[in-house]
Amino acid sequence: MKKVLALVLALAMFLSLASFASAEGFSGEVKIWVAEATVDFTKEQVEAFKAAHPEYANMTEVVEPVGEGDAAGKMITDVEAGADIFGFAQDQLARLVAAGALEEVEPGNAEVVKAENDAGSVGAVTLGGTMYAYPMTSDNGYFLYYDKSVVTDPTSLEKILADCEAAGKSFYFEINSGWYQTAFFFGAGCELTFDSNDEGQLVAMNSTYASENGVKALKAMINTAKSPAFVNGSSVSNATNLAAIVDGVWDSTPAKELFGENYAATKLPTVDGFQLGGFGGFKMLGVKPQTDDDKLAACDALAAFLTSEDVQLARYNAVGWGPSNLAAQKSEAVQADVALSALASQLAFCTPQGQYPGEYWSLATALGDDVLADKLDDADDATLLKTLQDFEATCLTYLAK
Repeated sequence: MKKVLALVLALAMFLSLASFASAEGFSGEVKIWVAEATVDFTKEQVEAFKAAHPEYANMTEVVEPVGEGDAAGKMITDVEAGADIFGFAQDQLARLVAAGALEEVEPGNAEVVKAENDAGSVGAVTLGGTMYAYPMTSDNGYFLYYDKSVVTDPTSLEKILADCEAAGKSFYFEINSGWYQTAFFFGAGCELTFDSNDEGQLVAMNSTYASENGVKALKAMINTAKSPAFVNGSSVSNATNLAAIVDGVWDSTPAKELFGENYAATKLPTVDGFQLGGFGGFKMLGVKPQTDDDKLAACDALAAFLTSEDVQLARYNAVGWGPSNLAAQKSEAVQADVALSALASQLAFCTPQGQYPGEYWSLATALGDDVLADKLDDADDATLLKTLQDFEATCLTYLAK
């Protein structure tokens, strides 16, 4: 009986201390990296968080513009100097875990994440059964924006290019990007995925690029780049004389402004008889491991807040990012969104974006650069197949030894 009483008293003391620690809060600095388009939004939301949580009222936030594509590389280079909270895309999860740049999600928060977000996003933040980040969006994919006064049939890339050529307008696609480039290869029926172990190390590769389908995809890329209407790129804001572009929901606002009453969006077209595919994925917020338990608690609470239903919906209203939160996805505004509807149609033809070695992206860029430089224009099928065999062989060297 005495042992039971002692245990109860010890537990009561522990809970009291835990409550006291929580009440203490945190008054230091928290560095946050988010995409440039969401810097002001994030600052506003952090202030709302502090107003709702007095224990963090004196916390100082430093919000810096580091996009999801760059954050992981910067974190891995110098974890200590990196952000305390940072946005990144799902394909970077294994690298960040292996580098010790991600703290496991607090168990209570993990249960909320599982209950409130779609299954794809929950899977995207989980590695080896452990949750390492907070889902922020289910919109990390691409589709077609177009000017419907120029493009008469958005279902065919050949017809899109013909319409653009006839109107003296441009079609934009970023062929030398390993992310966009998969639209051709995956659409043609090819596979390129990597398997990782629980430590985030890539240990196996599954690829059918060096195949008849791979050659078909590469030839379609080469023929697309030959069109006088083709321009290499994927940003509406940086495009000129634009009639059609493969881009994402993050550029829905400039696309609407540019095309006006002729604004339209849909899934990617077919090319050479096959439907263009590509990656579908998610954006998330990660928390860096901390030596200060109070700061870690503050970062966890803030990351949970910044990915909550209300903030995801507010982020959609501010910059058009598609929510991963199930309730936010059901809002009338999200349901009626032209760009998100186009993405939803495209995701049916997409491969979930898994873990890829950092070197893959440079290798894919080099392949695309060869296409853009016309180095493969006169190559026969055997030469193109050899090119893809070399591509696969190089990818194999990226696996953990």
